[in-house]
Amino acid sequence: MKSRMMGGNALEQNKKIAPFVNSEGKITQLPQKSSVRFAVLEVLAQQFEPERSYTEREVNDICEASHTFGDYFLIRRELIDYGLLCRKADGSSYWKAKAE
Repeated sequence: MKSRMMGGNALEQNKKIAPFVNSEGKITQLPQKSSVRFAVLEVLAQQFEPERSYTEREVNDICEASHTFGDYFLIRRELIDYGLLCRKADGSSYWKAKAE
C-alpha cells in the first residue's frame, strides 16, 4: 500500500491503518478511534484531485470503489465531517479541502 501521510511518521501511520485496509488498499471497516479513522480517511482523500470540482455521483463512485462494506454514504459523510472534502450546501458540488 502506497500512501503519502501528512505529519508524523508514515511507517507508524501505516501500522495504525493496516488492520482497516486490505491488500488492494480498500477500506474494510472504519476504526472506532478518531485519530485512526482520520488516518484511514486521509488515505482515501488522496484520490481526490486538489482544485477540482466533483459531482455527487463522482464522489459516490470513488467512495464505492474504495471500500468493501457497501456504505459509500457513510464514507462520503465521514470525509466531509472530518474536513477532508467540502461541498456546496445543496450537494451539487464537492471538492478536496485545502491542506493546512
